[in-house]
Amino acid sequence: METVLILEGKNGAVRSVDVANYLGVSKPSVSRAMNVLKAAGYITQESYGDIYLTEAGRQKAGAVLERHHLIAEFLMLTVGIDREIADRDACRIEHVISPETERGMRSFVEANRK
Repeated sequence: METVLILEGKNGAVRSVDVANYLGVSKPSVSRAMNVLKAAGYITQESYGDIYLTEAGRQKAGAVLERHHLIAEFLMLTVGIDREIADRDACRIEHVISPETERGMRSFVEANRK
């Protein structure tokens, strides 16, 4: 969902091949993921058509994207790594972080933002 939101902002229409290229994964992997998101009510997609976030999907994707930016900024501030590495690591961390840790990171970032 996060990738669909990002690509939608860049390109407007989003296709499965766009998601696959952006993430560096296979089209069948994207197809499986889109079927899961469709079943959960987060996206709509006609057969082989453009992908659209539902309102619920847009809200969830926005929250994930915000969490991603927070984690990346936290990593850059605390560990001193560059944006590329912070973004790559944030992609992994954003899916497993607890609400308590997220709140702690948010407090730290807000207190130490330049």
